[in-house]
Amino acid sequence: MTTEQAVSVTADHPAPLSARSAGLRYGALFGPAVFGVTAAGVALPDVAASLDATPSAAAWVLTAHALALGVGTALFGRLADSRGVRASLLLGSLVLALGTVICLVAPDIGTLVAGRFVLAAGSGAMTSGALALSASAAPADRAAVLGGFGATMAVFSASATLAGGVFTQWVTWRITLVLPALSLLAVPLCLRAAAARRGSGRPLDLPGALLLTVAAMSFLLLIQSYALGLSAPVVIALAAALLASAVGLLLRVRAVQAAFVPRRLVSDGVFLRAAVTGIGVYAGLFAAMYAVPQILVGEHGWSVLAVGAWLLPGAVVGAVLSRTAGKLTGGRGGSVLLSGIAAAMAVVLALSVALSHPAPVVIGASLGFAAFAVTQVITTALMSARVEPALRGGAMGLLNLTFFVGGGVGSATAGALVKSMSLTDLLLVVAVFPLVGALTALTLGRRDA
Repeated sequence: MTTEQAVSVTADHPAPLSARSAGLRYGALFGPAVFGVTAAGVALPDVAASLDATPSAAAWVLTAHALALGVGTALFGRLADSRGVRASLLLGSLVLALGTVICLVAPDIGTLVAGRFVLAAGSGAMTSGALALSASAAPADRAAVLGGFGATMAVFSASATLAGGVFTQWVTWRITLVLPALSLLAVPLCLRAAAARRGSGRPLDLPGALLLTVAAMSFLLLIQSYALGLSAPVVIALAAALLASAVGLLLRVRAVQAAFVPRRLVSDGVFLRAAVTGIGVYAGLFAAMYAVPQILVGEHGWSVLAVGAWLLPGAVVGAVLSRTAGKLTGGRGGSVLLSGIAAAMAVVLALSVALSHPAPVVIGASLGFAAFAVTQVITTALMSARVEPALRGGAMGLLNLTFFVGGGVGSATAGALVKSMSLTDLLLVVAVFPLVGALTALTLGRRDA
């Protein structure tokens, strides 16, 4: 082959990405979604003051995001299975961009909440796309891909509070609320890999998707009804909607072969144990991120920027542990590592109740960031080996929907209990969540038939 021919071949068929580079790109696609809750929480006081909204009304900025992110991840995950990851990412990019524009120009709290809902739905497309691409990596490359993916996730999760403080204090709270749009910068870097992940053409089962959406949204609103100050008639209506949608979804799973929630998946022991593990870890992290910044600011006199800066080293720890987890996904080592991190988070948070020092509070939250990233690495590896390629996007989307619901449970529990106990004492309750995750993680290495 001549030099000219070699150059032509290289130009027409660029060299494939290295596994590490692919993992970093997928992590950059998913990572900004973390800013939607953690960074945005820093901006809530400024949002309420600027738009003349009550604290309970401003809380919907986070609630709407949590609702739409979980549901969007499941919906776009199934779309990726059916129509391909590229189509899912492109449609999700449009939704994410639209939500960003609405948030930037919203004149009142109602419009802002609507914009956050649209933005989070588009962000769900980014998370499901990143998970589908990571799960579809070749077995020989999967450890390196997941290591890079988890390391990038750790950096985003640990820097979220600092980013929120910087943009809120030095620029504007509106930029803080649309930080998940940073995923759009990573979309072009992932399209070539996404194009290779073609859809199966299976039907989407829109009725099943609607039932799941109603069930998830009504459940998340119910568990936050106390914190949101919902009236009794609204709570009753939400309970009725939850019951009806749950029953309808159960009947559809049993009756429809290509149901939105596959029967084989919800009866899979590995999937269910992974879901419980992620729920515990996410609930612990979300609850900790509700309490820890307030403790450091209110009881130790730290600034928001100082809180973010001291939580940032957790990114380094999380990155190292995530790369280690990527290398241990072939056996029980990864589940043992995840269990150890979650258990350490629980112990440190519990000890911080007895110690009047900020160090254990910071360390506990940092371990939460590491557990969050390692959970994604381990569960993605499990589902990659467990679920057939045509269903992986939907499986990862449903799994992460349960994770985000768990996060909602954690933050709702913290918000409700803080009215009857101090923030520091609350950490003892928060520690229960990662402890549950740690115990369940030990069972992830057990293979079901």
